Amino acid sequence: MKNLLFPALLVSSLFLAACDVDEGGPEEIGENIEETTQDAGNQIEDLCEDAKDGMDAKDTDC
Repeated sequence: MKNLLFPALLVSSLFLAACDVDEGGPEEIGENIEETTQDAGNQIEDLCEDAKDGMDAKDTDC
């Protein structure tokens, strides 16, 4: 049990240190993930629409 206590405390302290409240913390990270995911989805949709347009498809919406 003692062998697991130190690594667990170390990981916990590193995790808490990474969550800096002054920088926006988890909320800012979540917003960045959401924005990145949305941008990637938009790029994929644009590529799909361009491909369908190049194939003269009737339905160019993806």
